[in-house]
Amino acid sequence: METLDYGIIGNCKSSALISRNGSLDWCCLPYFNSASVFAKILDEKKGGHFCFEVDDSYSISQKYLWKTNILCTTFSSDEAAFQVIDFMPRYPKETGNGGFYAPPDIIRYLYVTKGNPKVRVDYNPKLDYAKEKTYTENHRHYIKSFTKEGKYDSLYLYSSLDLDMILNKEEITLTGNEFFLMGYHEKLVEQNLERAYLKFQRTKTYWMDWSEKTTKFPYYNNEINRSALVLKALTFEKTGAVLAAATTSIPETIGEVRNWDYRFCWVRDASMVIKVMAGLGHLGSAHDFLQFIIDIIPDKDEKIQIMYGINGEKALTEHILDHLEGYKGSKPVRIGNAAYIQRQNDIYGILMEVIFQQFLQFETTLENSEVLWTITRGIVRIVEEHWKQPDKGIWEFRTEERHFTFSKLLCWVAVDRAVKIGEILRKGINDQKWKALRQEIYDDIYEKGWNEEIQAYTQSYGSKDLDASTLLMETYGFIKAKDPRFVSTVKATERELCHNGLMFRYKNKDDFGIPSSSFTICTFWLINSVYKIGERDRAIKMFEELLSYSNHLGLFSEDIDFETKRLLGNFPQAYSHLALIETAMNFSHGLTAEERMKAMVDEDDFL
Repeated sequence: METLDYGIIGNCKSSALISRNGSLDWCCLPYFNSASVFAKILDEKKGGHFCFEVDDSYSISQKYLWKTNILCTTFSSDEAAFQVIDFMPRYPKETGNGGFYAPPDIIRYLYVTKGNPKVRVDYNPKLDYAKEKTYTENHRHYIKSFTKEGKYDSLYLYSSLDLDMILNKEEITLTGNEFFLMGYHEKLVEQNLERAYLKFQRTKTYWMDWSEKTTKFPYYNNEINRSALVLKALTFEKTGAVLAAATTSIPETIGEVRNWDYRFCWVRDASMVIKVMAGLGHLGSAHDFLQFIIDIIPDKDEKIQIMYGINGEKALTEHILDHLEGYKGSKPVRIGNAAYIQRQNDIYGILMEVIFQQFLQFETTLENSEVLWTITRGIVRIVEEHWKQPDKGIWEFRTEERHFTFSKLLCWVAVDRAVKIGEILRKGINDQKWKALRQEIYDDIYEKGWNEEIQAYTQSYGSKDLDASTLLMETYGFIKAKDPRFVSTVKATERELCHNGLMFRYKNKDDFGIPSSSFTICTFWLINSVYKIGERDRAIKMFEELLSYSNHLGLFSEDIDFETKRLLGNFPQAYSHLALIETAMNFSHGLTAEERMKAMVDEDDFL
């Protein structure tokens, strides 16, 4: 079965996806949000790729080097074998002034482990989303690829192998280790095998050191660490922004049009990621993201968008690339995202939760405290003015606005956390007014969000439709886990939205019809909820089963096909890995060894 069998490499400035067979099929340089230089994932003929061709006697396997974002693809036959070690350099600068060496480079280090392997190199970059023709030439010390029409762009390839043999796809016999360095900039010093190997060792040390700082848990440490490495790889070092995913336009369902560009920072996603990363001991990420938020909200009356560019850009105009066929023929291919103009009232609660966690967990300077207190008061003012209005909701309905229960819930969260921040800072001036507003929103949700006939909190006021987002009501502290209303909501939502062990976000028709794939994070939400209402053994079995649906490297995308379990949607998805970590952490804190063993023994019985 075809699925998203890719690994991600990156250096917190950009990233690349490499297939199970070692083909570099997606990369944007010099940054995450730049135009692609390889995009085979979006068009197998036009997109461009960088791969190694061997004869049928070779088997191919792939894994990450332990506790790193360095990918190792092994080509092995009876007579010969070699490994392609792929990474983007990242390690501390030697100057001692702080910061990291993280150039827009990809190094592919060929390590011969047996015999003299024979290989052909297929190097075929297509710059600027393959809009215009890319010219690739031997410039003696490097191969240069460039465009002549449209927007000018260029790319450089250095190698210890013969450059003409690379360009002509001639068969090459490997008699020792070799390297490729593909960079966005021309190099000013000679590139050689020793330098490439040194960068490999330094980058490996960086990632292993980073992983060692990740909090350890009684169970699921491998899954937690891999997911944490994914989240780190999706972090833009310059600003602290966290991308939703590394790709654009991987469809939620093959052949449909739910194809979006996720190379942006959703405040909702990113703030939840930072909360989890802080819980894993990576406090620097939390501080960096908070500074990103402060920087994009300079004015007291500044409207908070649901998403921003990774440099804080506010205009994310959407365009369609008609010349690309799309992933497995699924058009359109989009760059930019029109959802940035939407109003989603839940954004205020998410942001306030992050600010609250900042005051709760970290030392904050007086200057930062004053800025954050101003933002807090501004958010409460906005919520007070707008919480009664309909919006697009967490799932970004592009046409109809409704009174979504989740949006109201997060408005309550915003005021609740503001009250608690005020208590921390001993600012009692607005307490009574804010407490009254908090109660008003609570009562509104309690009365209008609940459907007596369905016996559940529903997607929107007056609706009978159920929505996975209501499973978060306990997580945000609105309701207790054992409250009969929450238990009933969990059971009703599972009955209605769970199919073949996977969750719909919702089943009612939206702008594009009825969704036909599972939203991965929603299944994690259900598992957490089942665990919290006391059905621990069943929750563990569900979790183990869901983990088995990851790709061969333990990575998840946004969606999973209900029937085939194929990964779909943008990849790898920060939201999915966030929920995996959160669930694993919850289980690790509460599980006994006997419960874990029982779940694993009975795993085959799960339906």
